[in-house]
Amino acid sequence: MKKNDEKKLLLERSQQLLKARSEILSLPPEKQLDRLLEHPQPAALVHSFPEEDLLFLIHDIGLQDSLPILSLASDKQKEFFLDMETWEKDRVDTDALTKWLDLMLQADPKRLIKWLIEEKSEFLEFYFRNNIDIRIREHDQDPSDFGDGYFTQDDTVYIKILDASVQTEEQEVSEKERKEFLTKFLNQLSLYDFQTYRNLLIESTAIIATEIEEENYRLRNVRLSEKGFLPFDEAIGIYQPIKTNDLKAKYPKTKWLLDKTTLLPVPMYHAGMLEGDNLFTRALLQVKDDAILQRLQVEFANLSNQIASADQKKITSKEELQKIVKKSCGYLSMGLEKLALEEGSDRNKEIISTMFIQRYPLADIFRVGFGLAMSLKWQADKWMKSSWFSKEGLTLSFWGEEWLGVLGGLFIKKPLFFDNYKTDQLYREFSSIKDIKETETTLNEIFEVDDLLSLIKIKIDTTFEGFLSFKNLVLTLWVRDCLGNSDELLPVKLADFTNFFEYLFSEKPAETQDEEEGRKIGKSVKESFLNWLSKKTGLPHHKISQKLGQTLENLFTEIEKEYGNISSKDLDPRYVYHFLLEE
Repeated sequence: MKKNDEKKLLLERSQQLLKARSEILSLPPEKQLDRLLEHPQPAALVHSFPEEDLLFLIHDIGLQDSLPILSLASDKQKEFFLDMETWEKDRVDTDALTKWLDLMLQADPKRLIKWLIEEKSEFLEFYFRNNIDIRIREHDQDPSDFGDGYFTQDDTVYIKILDASVQTEEQEVSEKERKEFLTKFLNQLSLYDFQTYRNLLIESTAIIATEIEEENYRLRNVRLSEKGFLPFDEAIGIYQPIKTNDLKAKYPKTKWLLDKTTLLPVPMYHAGMLEGDNLFTRALLQVKDDAILQRLQVEFANLSNQIASADQKKITSKEELQKIVKKSCGYLSMGLEKLALEEGSDRNKEIISTMFIQRYPLADIFRVGFGLAMSLKWQADKWMKSSWFSKEGLTLSFWGEEWLGVLGGLFIKKPLFFDNYKTDQLYREFSSIKDIKETETTLNEIFEVDDLLSLIKIKIDTTFEGFLSFKNLVLTLWVRDCLGNSDELLPVKLADFTNFFEYLFSEKPAETQDEEEGRKIGKSVKESFLNWLSKKTGLPHHKISQKLGQTLENLFTEIEKEYGNISSKDLDPRYVYHFLLEE
């Protein structure tokens, strides 16, 4: 058979398996296993799964119910399962390793033992070293000298399963299962090859466990790095912002895309979770070449895996993967929108974005998007160091709930968008340029208010009792000025404030106004406030209006909503938050 014909057959076979995988992954978990096993060649189908997809499939179906899949899985796939599931940072998770070895032993004992002996003998010795105590009996030694709990199969090598610390009922169950597994495994190993069984046990007493663990961790990182699961110190580079000019100066990935004959399996779970109307998903829909699209799916899966490594999250469920995919998609969309805007086209963003995802690495586009959020963080950090607010020793609560939320999301190491439960979350990842602009607008408002307060030159008493915010600070100072009181920051007497309250809402409502809307603050009152600000800060009216016009308008709207339907005789200082009143 000619090479071209053979290659064509392989591609056709690969497409058939891809179609079968897609069909299985689209089914509910209770039907997936049956459909897989009904396939004419279930082993070939299982082997065609990318390791990540097969692991998610096993978790979806259930570990115990997935034993038939584990019995068909290749050694490479099983090694990936152990790499992903049995390490806690740079240390082996012994309980997790026992659980997975037990599952594999139940699925196919002979294949597991053959693989461990031939490919993972040092790792097996490491496992023995941490779980069993081994004594070699001399010819004239009595076995009773070893103490209780030791057993043997040749009267020479004596074994005792070490006890683990047990403090809870759950740990007690886990300890019982560990001892049952070790007993079964050692028995199966001795039946498979008794001489090898003896050699492994004896050699395990002479190893340096830390060296073997360190070497296996290095090899694990090498294997996982091919799929984007980099060590933390390398993976964290995904959060290193990159400017658009630096991105465009890089070599495009055209060579990578030109090779369209790859037979590597394409991860489907990651791309299958893309949802929502965002620029990245719309750009993917514009890609018409299936080979290029599959390459982009592999690249997107690797990007998501690197983010998971950088966030130090072990992804074992669809829900956890969905969060990572959403994060990847959001910052990619932001990066693409930034690039498209720099190209000077807002109308053809999808077409331009399709060009960019084919030309430049997705990881670099992600870094462009993340850089937009980091830019806001850097602005907030820089302002914090020299702000009036900081010099006065005030806490973030001074800025009120909304602005406190925005600042709180920016002051953490990896900034978050303050969503305030609009999508059932207090904080979430930035996902669009709109989020960036909204946060930037609020941040600029905070900066302008801080500058304004610095010009008023009021001394804040750090022993002040009660909740102090920028709103009740500036409004109380204004009220005191209107009442002819001193310019000290002191609470206003309720009787005096009642008179001011009537002045605040003194303007008659418009004839078209609905009575249920509540009273409104008149233009003359707002001008009085602006005059006072101008007098206290030395800034002309137009300058204040230019910088803070909308902010001040929002403040008066907030006062109208809060107090517009309240009579002055019903005022209670305990529930008036916009002004400091004596109780």
